[in-house]
Amino acid sequence: QVQLVESGGGLVQAGGSLRLSCAASGRTFSSYAMGWFRQAPGKERGFVAAISWSGGTTYYADSVKGRFTISRDNAKNTVYLQMNSLKPEDTAVYYCAARLLDVNRGGYRYASRYDYWGQGTQVTVSS
Repeated sequence: QVQLVESGGGLVQAGGSLRLSCAASGRTFSSYAMGWFRQAPGKERGFVAAISWSGGTTYYADSVKGRFTISRDNAKNTVYLQMNSLKPEDTAVYYCAARLLDVNRGGYRYASRYDYWGQGTQVTVSS
């Protein structure tokens, strides 16, 4: 069982930056691939980024590539999402998620392939 708690959301102007954190409970954090998803009002939850067990492999949605960076610190049981050059269309509730299968097993873009979820943190980007 893994419990995930996101933090770091808030209100920022377009062009600004935020860093989201997701703290995980449990002693086997390094055995979980981690992902970030987001959901805007009236839209489905969509993939943002994913990172492998070791942190050595990362994947991004095309819409955030070059602006967002996912990373993890297994010693601190934490995964991060650094968001730069934010746009109003990045406004959403951001969720972190964990799954036992590493990213090289595929399916990391699909919310249904994750086993555990945090409660979400709101990110609002004003124009």
